[in-house]
Amino acid sequence: MSFFKDKTIIMSGGSRGVGLEIAKALGKDGANIAILAKTTEPHPTLPGTIYTAAEEIESVGGNALPIVCDIRFEEQVESAVNEAAEKFGGIDICVNNASAIHLTDTVNTPMKRYDLMHGINVRGTFLLSQKTIPHLKNGDNPHILTLSPPLNFDRKWFGMTLAYTTAKYGMTLIAHGLAEELGKFGIASNCLWPRTSLDTAAVRNVIGAELVKGSRKPSIYADAAYAVLKRDSSSCTGNFFLDQDVLEEEGITDFDQYAVDPDATLVSDFFVDDNPEDWLQA
Repeated sequence: MSFFKDKTIIMSGGSRGVGLEIAKALGKDGANIAILAKTTEPHPTLPGTIYTAAEEIESVGGNALPIVCDIRFEEQVESAVNEAAEKFGGIDICVNNASAIHLTDTVNTPMKRYDLMHGINVRGTFLLSQKTIPHLKNGDNPHILTLSPPLNFDRKWFGMTLAYTTAKYGMTLIAHGLAEELGKFGIASNCLWPRTSLDTAAVRNVIGAELVKGSRKPSIYADAAYAVLKRDSSSCTGNFFLDQDVLEEEGITDFDQYAVDPDATLVSDFFVDDNPEDWLQA
């Protein structure tokens, strides 16, 4: 069954990485995917543009609409949302994927980086969600999915990189509040985060290529997003999901298929506390 056939998804970011993987997973069903991102020219160290992403989505059976948009700016987001809704006849799903990362302590965080992270991560999540709500109210099983972590108030996460932590938790707080606010309309709002490190350009370039062996492929995140977005929006809301937990609920037991190196020790992702030995053998 093609569950997402003819459904319309609007996504911030999506020109590469986990966003693109999610877009392709939904696109395989024949979904309409509007990608809002700034990358129109190839980056020196990061692959993909909104146009190459659109080609990949269409190559698997989806309908893609690449829209040049900086999600920090209200006029651009409002225009992009209206364009997507007009082209596809509405919006059923909003995926808050765009995120900026800069892993430094407080003294070594330039304010322009602080402003960028909070502008994209927090303001962008609030803004895109806000502008899609009127369309989601008329959507088919409407969902907002925010790619942000469960709230973990262990001080180590704040002490390591305060600006990034507060920016990511800001996304989660918005999603949490929207679940309460929008429940009466049957609109779901959930967060999804990887239990382990993922093999993406961000991990390789920002955190370090040495983590790749202990990482999983981004396809695990995409499969989990697909599963969450299929769930009944009137009852599945307000959750802080981890990808592995979602897939276990779906009956998946073979996680070696997602491993970059099945023999390597898995590395927990940011904001996920170290896991016990029996989980590491999963």
